[in-house]
Amino acid sequence: MIRAIVLELGPWTWWILGLVFLGLEILVPGVFLLWIGLAAIALGAASLMLWDMALWGWQLQLLVFAVLSVVFAIIGRRVSSAAGESDQPMLNRRAEGLVGRTATLEEPITNGQGRIRLGDTTWIVRGPELPVGARVRIVTAQSGSLTVEPA
Repeated sequence: MIRAIVLELGPWTWWILGLVFLGLEILVPGVFLLWIGLAAIALGAASLMLWDMALWGWQLQLLVFAVLSVVFAIIGRRVSSAAGESDQPMLNRRAEGLVGRTATLEEPITNGQGRIRLGDTTWIVRGPELPVGARVRIVTAQSGSLTVEPA
């Protein structure tokens, strides 16, 4: 039955398969079906020209499909990694972006812990005993607290 459908549709089989992969891309997480679908559509375009050739059997078509899928996946990975560079690399690591900044203690550091205010956020700081109003420099950031030293 499948063989009859493929023979009847001819090179359009690859176009349909490519569209099925592109449709599945919407349902499946990740971006890998996009490249396989584009490979199938490209093979369908080539098949339109080569369908009547004796050499263009299903074995060669599957081999070309496998090669095109890998090539499209490699190209797609390079394109998406180049587009993934952010102009704000510390966006989701806000505390790490504070390292090196200076601030004034809002609460004294007693027993190794105090508070500073940066912008509209109050941060827990750890460091040596210091009074309110002392200037401190942020040295490290981890687990939502900042380690400071006198500035």
